[in-house]
Amino acid sequence: MRRDDPSITWIEQPKLGLAARMYLPLFVQGLTTTARHLVAPKVTVSFPEERPQPGNPLIYRGVHRLNRDQEGRVKCVACFLCATACPAHCIDIIGVESPWPDREKYPESFTIDELRCIYCGMCEEACPVDAIELTSLLDLTGRSREEMIFDKEKLLSVYDQTKDTEPMQSLKHGGTL
Repeated sequence: MRRDDPSITWIEQPKLGLAARMYLPLFVQGLTTTARHLVAPKVTVSFPEERPQPGNPLIYRGVHRLNRDQEGRVKCVACFLCATACPAHCIDIIGVESPWPDREKYPESFTIDELRCIYCGMCEEACPVDAIELTSLLDLTGRSREEMIFDKEKLLSVYDQTKDTEPMQSLKHGGTL
């Protein structure tokens, strides 16, 4: 790069005043933030006696669920897009030939390692049939690592538990089952 290149516009660094050189405005701004936090209401919740409420349950990312179609079957078509899109590589699917005429494959086995998951929602976004969704359930506990690996039956039971309180995303946007 040449200093006399006509395509380069050189900008002079502005001169700082006395207050800016002393960092006084930044210091006052930091003290103001600290004072605001001292008088703010406390948000501590005594869990499990009190149930915390997520700020916006529609965008909260909690426990996964596998949706069912109108006939009660798992909605997943074993396309492996969710497993491919997952940055944590926590989804494992074994697909087999479907006995139903409306799809080619379905998951014989579908597992999610909830401890490894980072709850980013990429699996939900990648699914072409809205088979996997993140719910607003936030009490995800287990006594062992094996309890935190959700298989197909456990994911379908989460759907049965949340289907009335949280309708499927495709239904919210005017779609059909």
